[in-house]
Amino acid sequence: MILRNSLGLLCGFTSFIALDTLLQSFPSKQKVNHRSISGMLAPQENRVMALKEWEDRWQEGKIGFHNATVHKMLEMNIDKVVAGRTGVKFFFPLCGKAVDMKWLADMGHSVVGVEVSEKAIRQFFEESNMSFTEESVATVPEAKVFRNTEKTVSLYNCDMYKFSSSLEGQFGAIWDRGALVAINPKDREKYAALIVSLMAPDCRYLLDTLLYNPELYKGPPFFVPDEQVNSLFGSCCEIAQLQELDTMSEKAKNWGLDYLTEKVHLLVLKK
Repeated sequence: MILRNSLGLLCGFTSFIALDTLLQSFPSKQKVNHRSISGMLAPQENRVMALKEWEDRWQEGKIGFHNATVHKMLEMNIDKVVAGRTGVKFFFPLCGKAVDMKWLADMGHSVVGVEVSEKAIRQFFEESNMSFTEESVATVPEAKVFRNTEKTVSLYNCDMYKFSSSLEGQFGAIWDRGALVAINPKDREKYAALIVSLMAPDCRYLLDTLLYNPELYKGPPFFVPDEQVNSLFGSCCEIAQLQELDTMSEKAKNWGLDYLTEKVHLLVLKK
């Protein structure tokens, strides 16, 4: 509990302080070879995607990362995420217009998402046949929040790192299908600190990652090895690997890859 609260308090400063630095004062059962991780990540470590590049992709319809159906990893593991609870509040980082959000809302859960593209948010509500409202966010300059009439889906149009628990509290579940693999590699510690600060004590965080040879493709989506998942979250979370699938496809071949493995992990805060 001390660890989780401390990370939550410090989250606002994580753009200046790496998560590893924040965690140095806490005991860890994880033994991580940071030099080995650095070597694995080296081919992509300096890759940077500006927010405008993501917005441009939405404007130009270059959204091959969007799934028109509920993601199979979420569908197959939803019982492990919900864990018998009802009315769970889900967080979707970099939500896009994921149909998973409507699927969960239709099941009686609520969803809060963060997305830089206003076009993606508007398309979500329009394609879901949901009436919605739009309002500014007083505490976050230039940010907007879009909510459906039933207020079961709230999507924030802003830089993800300007979002915090002060806006919507903490969450009982997080579905990270395309966030950790999409953010700039050098921002991962900052991202991890934000995610941990948003986790309620009973939160169940479903994390989807990709493995491939990063020397063959610059990303995104980016290569995220298990070792880095442990480095980012192992000090404060129990991590279980739920599934591993060979997801090699024609698209991956066009990227120049010779293999592509998708993994899904379930993270819960240590007691």
